Amino acid sequence: MTTWEVFPLIHTVKPGETLYQISRDYRTLLASIIRANPGINPNVIYSGQSIVIPGFPPVQTISYRIDVSINNRQLRLYKDGVLQKQYPIAVGRILSNTPVGNFIIINKAPNPGGPFGTMWMSLSKEHYGIHGTNNPSSIGKAVSAGCIRMYNKDVEELAATIPIGTPVSIHP
Repeated sequence: MTTWEVFPLIHTVKPGETLYQISRDYRTLLASIIRANPGINPNVIYSGQSIVIPGFPPVQTISYRIDVSINNRQLRLYKDGVLQKQYPIAVGRILSNTPVGNFIIINKAPNPGGPFGTMWMSLSKEHYGIHGTNNPSSIGKAVSAGCIRMYNKDVEELAATIPIGTPVSIHP
């Protein structure tokens, strides 16, 4: 038995979420989530319900945490509760706000091209991530489509440091 089986990644259902959207957010097959949650009725889930998300390490086993302050336009990296590094970021503009909440890093994609700079790390919210930029003058501003932009050298350093499954807390 692995640690993942003893302490699985648990998603707590938020108001209005569907199991289908949760599967899309984690890029995990709906059938896999249903298999990992015996007895779940995929058509009847409720706010506050705990759902096992297979394929990710449990957050309890990861020593890193990311804290994002939208208002301060800062990303802080913690290891075992101790601040390791602070990075300047760009955030979503008024009409496309950066989502607030608790997420995890679900994948990393080097050299995604275009406006995403040299690294993309997907959040467990569909269409959102932490990424580099082809416009370094945007850092420190509210200009993105909701993602968190970093200088390319910073996002590469962050991606090389943290594992998949790292928790990300985003707040005002």
